[in-house]
This record gives sequence, C-alpha cells and structure tokens, in this order.
Amino acid sequence: MPTVLLTGFEPFDGATSNPSIEAVRLVDRDWDRAERLVVAELPVAYARMGADLDVLLAEHHPDVVIGAGLAPGRDRVGLERLAVNLCDARIPDNDGAQPAEAPVLAGQPTALFTSLPVKATRMLLADAGIEAELSMTAGTFVCNAMFFRAAAWAGLALGRRAGFVHVPMPDGVGSPDLATLARAVRVSVDAALDVDAELQVAAGDTD
Repeated sequence: MPTVLLTGFEPFDGATSNPSIEAVRLVDRDWDRAERLVVAELPVAYARMGADLDVLLAEHHPDVVIGAGLAPGRDRVGLERLAVNLCDARIPDNDGAQPAEAPVLAGQPTALFTSLPVKATRMLLADAGIEAELSMTAGTFVCNAMFFRAAAWAGLALGRRAGFVHVPMPDGVGSPDLATLARAVRVSVDAALDVDAELQVAAGDTD
C-alpha cells in the first residue's frame, strides 16, 4: 500500500502560527483512504529541515512526498511546478541562518520539475470551487529548499512523486479560510495518488 509523506512548516518571522501545518493536520484528522498518511511539521531552518526530511524519508519510505508552505503575499493556492537549486534568504531562518547564492544540494541541477500532476490538480480544485494557480517559483527560502530536496529524492527511483503546495494566509480578506486550504491540500494528495498522467494542455503565462 502506498505511503504519503505530507509536511507543513512551523511559524516563522515572528508569527505565532503557520496555516500550512494547520491545514496538514486537518487533512490528517479527516484521512479516510487506505493509503498510509504520515504527517510532519518541518522547521523553518535550512539545515534542520534538510536533516529532518532525510530522516522522514529513510524511516517511512514514502511513495509520494508533498510539502505545504505559507506564501504570505498570495491570495490563492499555488501549485508549484519548479524547484530551484538556490538558497537566497531575504530574512534569517528560525536558526538565524541567512544564506546568499548558496545551492540547496551541491552537484545537483539548477532546477527540478515537480512530478505531481499539477495541471490536473488545478482542474480538480476548480471543480471543488477552489481557485488555484500554477506557479513557476517557490521562492528561494526554506519552502523551495524542501521542494528541491523532495524533487531530487523523487528522481532517484521510478514511481516516486514529489511536489509542493503554497497556501496563502487565511486573513478573511479575499483569501480562502483554513478549511478551504485543507481541502486544497487534500485534493492535491488525492490527485497524486489517483491521476496517472498529467493533462497535456497549455497552461503557461504570457508575462
């Protein structure tokens, strides 16, 4: 039976909560599929996040890894398509580290694509009444570092899938509430398990 590793992040930058891990916990609470779901809260710290993720991968041997993280400036769910091999922190992480122009993993490609069916997922989200966008950048902070590490792991064996979902802050002013964010994460997990092939439709931007 397949195993899914679903992660969110702890609060950062002085915040007292992070909706990514709160959404992940709601998905865990309501999990009703036969597949095994493993959830974990990751630190917003480059080094500790990488170490913790390595332990989770070695311990649980997942088939699918999906990270969720907060994108405070967005107003809708973002399905990330591309992870870049770059740590370039505008603010310090929770351990005080602030790397500039550093690789996530030395010797790896400049960027790696998601192996999740993000176009199909966006269509399923639209069917559920949840607005989402396909995003070509997960930034260069710890979210992107987690995404890149997961994508590199997925590329090591056939059948593995990995990707990342950014959620907005549920501020009640045009942004989805926490329950909707949890539904969006759940749809992303379901699609990763149920959709065999990505939709072959054009969905790029012109800007």
